[in-house]
Amino acid sequence: MNKYAEMRQRQQKEFNALPLGFAFSRKQFDEMMREWGLDPDKDVGKIYSIGAGGYVQKKDADLLHQTTERHSAEMTAAIAEDKTGDDFIYQMFLAELADHEYGYTGDSEDTLDALGYTMEQIQADARLLHGFEKARRAIWERG
Repeated sequence: MNKYAEMRQRQQKEFNALPLGFAFSRKQFDEMMREWGLDPDKDVGKIYSIGAGGYVQKKDADLLHQTTERHSAEMTAAIAEDKTGDDFIYQMFLAELADHEYGYTGDSEDTLDALGYTMEQIQADARLLHGFEKARRAIWERG
């Protein structure tokens, strides 16, 4: 299996296990707060918004930060270990190009956004450029 996809799946599973809440209406917010044993009117100061309708209790914020920082460090290390761009980097671009329908659109902008890269950054790193171009060719060859 694709090493990048395996890492992302494991990291997503770990993230999903975090004690986060999501609410997109007042009713959902009240339900989330009650599930946490908090009063939706009096205990708002005990939570943080993490954006996109997500919330974490302040007591769990360090766990959220530690997890996301660990995930980022794992990704950085895996990219650094790929000295040629033929292994993890290639698999990373291949998975994300496929997920962002590069084969249909020919547009890699969403892929680069998802990975946090600009085209200038890719072009400035021979390993990234090699893996990116190799993945693009593989997608096109698949048809």
